[in-house]
Amino acid sequence: MSGRPLDVLEEALDTPVTVLLKDGTAHFGVLAGYDQHMNVVLEPTDIDGSTEGEVEDTTIIRGDNVVKINA
Repeated sequence: MSGRPLDVLEEALDTPVTVLLKDGTAHFGVLAGYDQHMNVVLEPTDIDGSTEGEVEDTTIIRGDNVVKINA
């Protein structure tokens, strides 16, 4: 995948991604949506370092907190 960031996110819709945040945490899940500010919606999501079995249904991450998205 290469191109403009929003084009890459469009190609990554409905696929597993890892989102690394400024505070060092990583969120893993399926990319369900995004917007022009790089706010992202993940479903379902495991939180890195969480207790085993802890899974969120839907996570909305503000684009200001995103450092990197691995698709």
